[in-house]
Amino acid sequence: MIEVVGVDGDDTLWHSETIFSVTHDRMRALLTPHCAPSVLDERLLATERRNLRYFGYGVKGFVLSMVETAIEVSEGRVTAGEVAAILDAGKAMLDHPVELLEGAREALEALAGRRRLVLVTKGDLFDQESKLARSGLGELFERVEVVAEKDERAYRRVLSAVGVAPPSFAMVGNSVRSDVLPVLGVGARAVHVPYPITWALEDADPGAAAGRYEVLDDLRGLPAALARLDDP
Repeated sequence: MIEVVGVDGDDTLWHSETIFSVTHDRMRALLTPHCAPSVLDERLLATERRNLRYFGYGVKGFVLSMVETAIEVSEGRVTAGEVAAILDAGKAMLDHPVELLEGAREALEALAGRRRLVLVTKGDLFDQESKLARSGLGELFERVEVVAEKDERAYRRVLSAVGVAPPSFAMVGNSVRSDVLPVLGVGARAVHVPYPITWALEDADPGAAAGRYEVLDDLRGLPAALARLDDP
């Protein structure tokens, strides 16, 4: 039986990647005088990948990577006003209202009291705690784990912290790379709830794992999916 359910935050419980996408579009328009949009996209992605080891995931790392990319593509000619506009865009992202995905609250409320719920998300601690508080879902979780990376080592730490064996743990999230593959790798279960937009650095081919996890259109099907995992 699934005793503990780990649930991702960004793009699983609330919208996130759409906000990044809108900000990215604004940056393209802002920096058009300095480079073509396709060049900017390529350079920004490379900068984000390079900077993960320094800044981790989340809005703040994204903003710092945007500033660095603006300096590079403009060969240092980016203006103070343009840098200020990037910083303002980042602050607007952090202030953006938390918008729950369809079925998120209903699914968690249906599970609360029947399963132990743990938020397992990555990114900036301050930002993630702020979003959880503003979401109104905080009281439904018995524990919050904000991790630097979602890999097998991180999931083993989470399982140890909550005192559950891998077969009795299921992770629910929108990312095959972060919420499915490493979870299956430690012997636990996974439920994939795809989001319409996937960040390029979260892309992953399920490969041999295909068919070994539940896939849902939205969170309204989560209670039934967990019931199926209870009796595979």
